Amino acid sequence: MHIKIIATIGPSSSSKEVLREMVLRGVSIFRLNFSHGTPKEFMPIIEKIRELETELKTPLTIMGDLSGPKIRIGEIKNSPLYLGKGYKAILGLESLRAKYEDREIPFLGVKIKEAIEGLKVGMKAILSDGIPVFRVEEVLEPDRVYLLEVESGGSVSSNKGINFPGKHISLPALTETDKKNLHEAIELNIDAFALSFVQNKQDIIDIKNEIDKYNKFIPVIAKLERANGVENLFEILDVADGVMVARGDLGLECPLSSLPIIQKRIINACNKQHKPAIVATQMLLSMVHNPLPTRAETTDVANAIMDGADCLMLSDETAIGNYPIEVINIIKEIGENTENYIFEQQKEPLKPHHETDPGSYLAYSACLLANYTNAKGIACHSTSGKTARLISSCRPKQKIYALTPHLEVMKYLNFMKGVIPIRSDPKIPNHLDRVESFVQNSELFKPGDRIIITSGQPTPGQLEKHTNQIKIYFK
Repeated sequence: MHIKIIATIGPSSSSKEVLREMVLRGVSIFRLNFSHGTPKEFMPIIEKIRELETELKTPLTIMGDLSGPKIRIGEIKNSPLYLGKGYKAILGLESLRAKYEDREIPFLGVKIKEAIEGLKVGMKAILSDGIPVFRVEEVLEPDRVYLLEVESGGSVSSNKGINFPGKHISLPALTETDKKNLHEAIELNIDAFALSFVQNKQDIIDIKNEIDKYNKFIPVIAKLERANGVENLFEILDVADGVMVARGDLGLECPLSSLPIIQKRIINACNKQHKPAIVATQMLLSMVHNPLPTRAETTDVANAIMDGADCLMLSDETAIGNYPIEVINIIKEIGENTENYIFEQQKEPLKPHHETDPGSYLAYSACLLANYTNAKGIACHSTSGKTARLISSCRPKQKIYALTPHLEVMKYLNFMKGVIPIRSDPKIPNHLDRVESFVQNSELFKPGDRIIITSGQPTPGQLEKHTNQIKIYFK
């Protein structure tokens, strides 16, 4: 299977036995949700994953998911409280709770002033599960307190997230809590980070500046959860190492009817920029309680793969669900069936998108050679990971064996569709020799197999070493 699986770790999946089974069934990336614990609190799980890396001899990526400026309401009297259509509520700063809470209608307090500044009559407020939906009926105190009317009824409970569709919230994605967790996680050698509520490229630059203090490469995945993040997609892609279509909050920020097309546009943009695209939220949500998914869920997963996603992320399904192993099996089966269909329909690898970078066309040429010579695989030396990304974006039917001397690059390559990261032998000075040595000694290839090899060999006048060679290797 080419698609990559990200599993969120929680009570249902924290044992070493379950983690092992997940890896054996195809999970290569584990997500730690820092909304539910600090990096140090996740240390026992980190240690188990590192032990499995050694025992199973496979690189596993640990991704820390930073919470970002999630906006939540405070305590609700008599929570949970059902509010029907036409009911009233007051939204205001938490500091004004005492002034308004004695009224007969519930008070929804928020601590972040920027979240409710500038709300106007007619604007919407939606709780994180999508119900109830409120409409601003009256501004009681500008930028501070508002009277809301319920448009769609539902239960309100304490500490729920709240969204304001269409409103720009001028808050950086990296909060002080995130910075603390980021530095703590880097000290614990976390391999990648997902940054929540990214709105522009500066959000990514901010977190990369913090990472640069450690003089190491750690990829940053931009989670698109706000409408203006989608609007700024291309500038975010310029600096991010990948993008996550975080359909939970994004589905509250944007009309649900537009969400499928937004997903397709984001994935398509990622493919063109050779950056990994992750689709997340409610992939197989019914499997939290049931051993089998719904028909609609299996179709949703298949469509995300056909859209061009590199990774599918499971959240509650593996964190708190009753069937963490079964859900991996199901998503793997869907992936295999979908990819078989894709390769039936796609007669050739995907062409580069009108680029001038010679590396893109060299990668495409390698994929064409693999396609028409019925090669067993494509092997490349990719010091920074770029060559592997370029080859992956052509979506060849062959697996891509990407050799690199750098462990941090191996962990990043786990996000790339169809890429299997391999640690290259630093004792062999020549890149081509490293790849040929791997192919010749690997049990993955049998005598007589054809393997397409790409590597970089410096030539006179070439200032930097780039991939510039393709070879058909017969084992």
